[in-house]
Amino acid sequence: MSSAPEFETLTVAADGRIGRLTLNQPNNLNPLGNDTLHELVEAASWLDSTDVPIAVVTGEGRAFTAGFDLRQFGDKDGAGAQLGRAMAEAVESMSALTIAAIKGPCIGGGVVLASACDIRIAADDTTFVIPEVDLGIPLTWGGIPRLVRLIGPAMTNELVLTCRPFDPAEAKEIGFVNRVVPRDELEATVDEMADLLAAKAPSVVTATKRQVAEALDEMASTRGSWADATLMEAALADPEAREAARKYLESHRR
Repeated sequence: MSSAPEFETLTVAADGRIGRLTLNQPNNLNPLGNDTLHELVEAASWLDSTDVPIAVVTGEGRAFTAGFDLRQFGDKDGAGAQLGRAMAEAVESMSALTIAAIKGPCIGGGVVLASACDIRIAADDTTFVIPEVDLGIPLTWGGIPRLVRLIGPAMTNELVLTCRPFDPAEAKEIGFVNRVVPRDELEATVDEMADLLAAKAPSVVTATKRQVAEALDEMASTRGSWADATLMEAALADPEAREAARKYLESHRR
């Protein structure tokens, strides 16, 4: 097995049968900028090369991730939408069964990243929100079909269009997360789950993951997300959408 690659915005490691992929910009709440999206794709590919059957996905510090890096907002060619789609597909298609360890802010693209994982365990201090519509842009990265598969079309419409926050208890109730645990128990709970699954026959774990993925694809395929960049470009060219983004960004600078 080759040594773990070094990245600027995240860390990746494999220890025995468990891999770990950790967003590592805690001072900025682990934003998903273009560089991070590239690195997530590369990290997922490296973990595939290690043959670990289980991988934990999380964020360093107090946040899972604050979502797409708003310092890069306004990208006119839709590159962020394309990169985000590639990231979500890379994480979702990993051979390892992925466990998202979610805590603190889990915003926008962070919700998509979590939805691309196979199992989601949330700390009780997690705050979920999908603010894209308030930013005057559609939720891309294949987020809509992934949410429809997990929580159904009605709740997807509500949470995406209202942009209202939802807490871990509601996330559990609607089926977005598997478990909610106290913040100080998150790491131990995730490690216990990872150890339990890593002790099982890897071929059976992988086969089960593939069966579930095939069933999900029949429910709501993410293949249509090839149009993400086109949808984003249209929104960025819409004056009303740009005004919505200006107001949102101004209100969050205060």
